[in-house]
Amino acid sequence: MEVDTENVGMDETDALMRADNDSGVLNSKDNDDDDAPTVEETYEITTTRRKTIRTSYKIQETSSSTKKTTMTTAAKLYGKDLSEYDDIDVDKLLAELTPEELNILAKEVDPDDSFMPPSQRCSYECNKSPTGPLNRKKLIEHINKQALETPDIPELKPYVPGVIRGKKWVPPPQENTKEKEAEEQIAIDLGEEYEQALSAATQEEIIDLAAILGFHSMMNQDQYHASLLNSGQPVGLGWDGVTKASQPKVYPMEPPNDTDVDATIKQVRDDDSSLTELNWNNIKNISDEKFIQLFEGLEMNTHLESLSLTNVGLNDKTAQRLADALEKNSTLRVLNVETNFISPPVIVRLIRSLLKTKSIEEFRCSNQRSQVLGNKIEMEITQLVEQNPTLLRLGLHLEFNDARHRVAAHLQRNIDRIRQSRLGVATS
Repeated sequence: MEVDTENVGMDETDALMRADNDSGVLNSKDNDDDDAPTVEETYEITTTRRKTIRTSYKIQETSSSTKKTTMTTAAKLYGKDLSEYDDIDVDKLLAELTPEELNILAKEVDPDDSFMPPSQRCSYECNKSPTGPLNRKKLIEHINKQALETPDIPELKPYVPGVIRGKKWVPPPQENTKEKEAEEQIAIDLGEEYEQALSAATQEEIIDLAAILGFHSMMNQDQYHASLLNSGQPVGLGWDGVTKASQPKVYPMEPPNDTDVDATIKQVRDDDSSLTELNWNNIKNISDEKFIQLFEGLEMNTHLESLSLTNVGLNDKTAQRLADALEKNSTLRVLNVETNFISPPVIVRLIRSLLKTKSIEEFRCSNQRSQVLGNKIEMEITQLVEQNPTLLRLGLHLEFNDARHRVAAHLQRNIDRIRQSRLGVATS
C-alpha cells in the first residue's frame, strides 16, 4: 500500500520524521504463542525539497489470527551497544592512559581478585610522609596506654549482688514430644493404582519389592528374618511394626597373651621343629635385649613360618635388627609388626630386606608412629614391592593413588603367577 502526500505542512512533516526516527523497523515479541506466524513491518519515508513525503508500508502476513515478531538484541551496557568494542586492544588503551586515570581505574578493580598481588588490592592511599622509622614496641605500648586511660562507659544500672537487672528470661513451656509423636499419624497418598496393587499383593511380593527398592537395609536381622519366615513377630517387629535396632551382643574380653617369652626365645634359638607359629601380640614390657635374642635366633631358624609382633613396643633399633635377621632367614612366610613405633625410613628398610631371601608372602606393618608416610617413602616402597616376586599380601596404608594402584596390580600379578604354576599352566 502506497500513500503520496504533497504540500504537507512543516509541523506535520517534522512529526512524521520524528516518528520514523523513533520507530524505524518496528519489532515486538509475543510470548503467548511460540508457534505463531511472523509479521514483518517496514516503514520507509523519503523527503524531497517540496516537503513531499512518500511512505511505503510493506506488510507480510501468513495468518490473520496471531502475530509474532522475533528480534535479536545485541548486548548493551547503559543503553549502548557493546559489539563495537569486541576488536579493541585493551593493552593499547591502558598504555594511553595517564597515571591519574590509572589511579581512578584501579579504584574500580575488584579487591577480591586472587590474580592480583595483595599490595594492589588495597585502595588505601596515604600521601603523608612518615615522621620517623616504625617502632613496633613503642606502638604497642602507646595502644595499650590509650586503652588503659580510656574510661569505661558507666552502667545505666549499677551491679548489685543477688539482684537481677532487667527482665528475667523464662523458658516457654514444652509439650510432651513423645505423646505428640505418638498421636501424629503419617498418611502417604500413593495413588489409586498403587494402593490397589499393594492391597492385593502377597507378603512374599512385598518382601521382593522391598528388596528391590533397598528397604530391607532399614530393618535389623531379627525383623528381616521374621518377615521372610512369615512367623509370629513380636510386637514392634516385622512389616507391621516400627523399625528398631537390635540389642548389641556382649562379647567377653579377650584373655591376655600368656605366651612365655623366655621359653619361646629358647625354642627359636634351638630351632625347635614343633614351633612353626610364634605370637607375641599385646605382651607388654618386653625389653630390647629379648627382642635382639629372638632375632638372633631367627637368623638360624629353619622351622618358624609365622611371626606376629603386634603392639609389643617395637622401635627403630629393634626393627633394624629384625631387618638384618630377615635377610638371613629363608623359611619365614608371614610377618606382622603392626601397631608399634617404627618410623617410615625403617619400614622401607624392612621391605628392602624382603628382597634378600624372597620368602615372605605376607607382611603387615600399618598403624605405626607416623600415620602419613609421604610421597617419597611411598614411591620407594612401591619400587621395592614391584621387585619382589613372592610377596602376596601387604598390610600398609598408602595415601597416594598411584602407589596404591601399582602395589595392588603387582600383588595381583604375583598371585596369578603362583596360581598358574600350581595348576601347571606355563607363565607368559
